[in-house]
Amino acid sequence: MTTTVYPDTKLLINNQWVDAANKADRPVVNPATGETIGTVACAGQSDLDQALDAAQRGFETWRKMAAYDRSLIMRKAAGLVRERADDIARLMTMEQGKPLGEAKGEIIAGAAIIDWFADEGMRVYGRIVPSRNPASQQLVYKEPIGPVAAFTPWNFPINQVVRKLGGALAAGCSFLCKAAEETPASPAALFQAFIDAGIPEGVVGLVYGEPAEISSYLIPHPIIRKVTFTGSTVVGKQLAAMAGSHMKPVTMELGGHAPVIVAEDADIDVAVKITSSAKFRNAGQVCISPTRFLVHESIADQFAKKFVARAQGVKLGDGLEQDTTMGPLANPRRIEAMERVMANALESGAEVLTGGERVGTAGNFFAPTVVRTESVTLDLFNSEPFGPVAGIKTFSALEEAIVEANRLPYGLAAYAFTQSYRNVQLLSHEVQAGMLWINQPSTPSAELPFGGIKDSGYGSEGGYEAVESYLNTKSVAITGV
Repeated sequence: MTTTVYPDTKLLINNQWVDAANKADRPVVNPATGETIGTVACAGQSDLDQALDAAQRGFETWRKMAAYDRSLIMRKAAGLVRERADDIARLMTMEQGKPLGEAKGEIIAGAAIIDWFADEGMRVYGRIVPSRNPASQQLVYKEPIGPVAAFTPWNFPINQVVRKLGGALAAGCSFLCKAAEETPASPAALFQAFIDAGIPEGVVGLVYGEPAEISSYLIPHPIIRKVTFTGSTVVGKQLAAMAGSHMKPVTMELGGHAPVIVAEDADIDVAVKITSSAKFRNAGQVCISPTRFLVHESIADQFAKKFVARAQGVKLGDGLEQDTTMGPLANPRRIEAMERVMANALESGAEVLTGGERVGTAGNFFAPTVVRTESVTLDLFNSEPFGPVAGIKTFSALEEAIVEANRLPYGLAAYAFTQSYRNVQLLSHEVQAGMLWINQPSTPSAELPFGGIKDSGYGSEGGYEAVESYLNTKSVAITGV
């Protein structure tokens, strides 16, 4: 087995990796062992000021470069990420816990996202608008909005960065990222690829530190012109309000609680295979993870039996081990959250079909869990669990399942399984979610919009909409003299 030395992570300011001015740092812990494996620098105000100044200078350089030249640098960076995928994957698994295969898959997918945005940046078009005055010409310009402040989580340390980074760079913006302190080394490796690809100084920056202090300083700062955040709905609302008070546009990719509707005519084996894989991917720590399984009463017993078998077949262990299919939860807070979810489920009379408890004492391992209930009052059916717990409930009519799917304020992702064209049409039009996958796994490719509605946020991190959100629109009318 190749040994990867986990590095201490510094701040990236003006294309240089530096310690915090006050030398502050915090430990990074391997969630599979509970052991400290490194440190990450924690920025103070003076560090943020330097990063902001660098971002402003980088923006002035980057926005004036031809889209073609920006694209070349982005594509070169994507190629370097692919070349280094094995090493970056090991860093990610050590700090985040997911199996190596999942980590490498995330990195390769991230490189593809960068490639797509590199090309999309060359398709930022203005337009000519016919004038009512024959002597006047009317033009519409699309211009980069300015330096961007991005806040990204620990569950997908590469994916959640590149979705924001790709759109911002393609539009011509500079990008200052506050990534998660729990998982600092893999984003740092991503940014190093951009430096090695020749990106100008200050165009990308990376800081870590106390989240509330950094967000409350960066968001109001006059240099920052756009804010993008992925995380909980509670924090997202606070940051959006802060940005709004300074008239700054935001993209918010917030919490989800994805329903799965399994109709009476569904292919049960297909539904179980797809949704069980999705449920236990990254130990359920996925914003689009299926959580509320609404299954027609005529097939519920069969579905539950097969789903439980899949859950019991999951190999729990250290993500560095070759046969592991589900790693630990990312931090002890998630263990505590899962224990609260299960205590409430039991108090509410739910039946635990498998799992439901912590495994071992070292690391943050929690068993793949399946719960069956006919009540929607338990926490599992109301608050996002963000862990490897699935809840199954029956329904008798498809319309009833759609009402339940739409009951919560979340509206990020949803899944459905049916072989009826009528059902497909009904689900497509009536399920309230930013993304709906029918009879297939989730496919959040770069070319499709990625985002939610209601309390799951607004804005997109995919498709042409993702680039559009980093652009200002300017009207220019010219009359000859």
